[in-house]
Amino acid sequence: METLGILGIVVAIIAIIVMAVRGLHIVIAAPLATLIVILTNRMDIFASLIGPEQSYMAGLAGFLINNFAIFLLGAILAQYMEKSNATISIANFILSKVGLKNKYAVMVALSSIAAILTYGGISLYVVMFALVPLARPIFKRMDINWELFPIPLFFGMATFTMSMLPGAPSVQNAVPTTALGTTLTSAPLLSIVATIVMILFGLGYMKFELNKSIRKNETFYSYLGDSKQADLPEEAEVNEGNLPSVMLSLTPIISLIAIILIFSKVPHIILIALTVAIILSAVLYNKYIESQNTVLSNGAAGSVMPAFSTSSSVAFGSVLTSASGFAIIQDMIMAIPGNPIIGLAVASSLLAGITGSSSGALGIVMESFAPNYLEMGISPELIHRVAVIASATLTAVPQSGVTITFNNLTGLSIRRGFKHQFIIINGGHLLALIAVLIVSALLY
Repeated sequence: METLGILGIVVAIIAIIVMAVRGLHIVIAAPLATLIVILTNRMDIFASLIGPEQSYMAGLAGFLINNFAIFLLGAILAQYMEKSNATISIANFILSKVGLKNKYAVMVALSSIAAILTYGGISLYVVMFALVPLARPIFKRMDINWELFPIPLFFGMATFTMSMLPGAPSVQNAVPTTALGTTLTSAPLLSIVATIVMILFGLGYMKFELNKSIRKNETFYSYLGDSKQADLPEEAEVNEGNLPSVMLSLTPIISLIAIILIFSKVPHIILIALTVAIILSAVLYNKYIESQNTVLSNGAAGSVMPAFSTSSSVAFGSVLTSASGFAIIQDMIMAIPGNPIIGLAVASSLLAGITGSSSGALGIVMESFAPNYLEMGISPELIHRVAVIASATLTAVPQSGVTITFNNLTGLSIRRGFKHQFIIINGGHLLALIAVLIVSALLY
């Protein structure tokens, strides 16, 4: 039965990926894949699906309780920025500085914005809600294939500012501090090495893919594939003479960042900052918006599906990690021969791929694996940095909450947008991890 349990976990992971790639919504795919885990691991069906603890519904509800307000407020703010045409005003300002001829410079600028926001402590979800409506008019005006947008976004927000830069305030970088007694700046030299490798790879990949797209004469609408632009609903014409000024357009975003940075230790500061930004938007953009009610209603409606989609992915992971077969997988990882730090990297990476969450994988690693490595005399700082970077080498998977939310916001499909997300996050982190392991062998 142990073999069946392990096999069930593998089949469930493959199944949820296949279903997601083929277009089945995660709200349906996740419980179906969860049922495979439950049956093959001989778990109580109803207790595992709807029980009060360690069940599918408990995992789903727990994530919603902790995060739905962020999705709701973030979606409303994004609606205000979009419907007031503040995003177009900001886009025009960026293009006036960078120019309309250099598409690569524009993509690098968007990456820089995402990096600054996430290094400033803004969550990935909030950054996506803010940058998607900002980037779309820029890509459209410069006629860059929208399918390339994952490259600058994820390069900026989900690579070096998430797991590598010293002091990064991400959840991933914070999780090990409690278990190991380390700090956010653990192993700074390794962090810098990883950051350099990641930046070089990200910039190079961005340039390569953009040049390839230009050679193929792709346009903004090439992401639609066989669909025709004529089949799309007509977009409303924007009166360029009635746009909010760039300073007016930036005020809510600046207030959001400033509040989070200045009052970072205040509980639930993200919710407070989002609320203030929304109030400012409602006041400043009033004359640029036809109906406040419509903006609020559209934002609320638009937040529900991304929130439930992400929750479904988390719920699948919560049941999977409680299965008996998963405990066996943990033991197998610990038994990997060779340099213990390589085993730690493999464990962190595989757990991220299994759970679809780097922070979730780190939680498991810190609880179940870290004590053993500490007993071996391995430096806590080395454990911290290797685990954090390794946990992102398989974190970009079709069933992850970030991927699902991104696709919902951008209108990109798994087939159209996931490849670049996978390469820039997973590929970049793998190269950075290899560099860190080589350097750590010399320093530790």
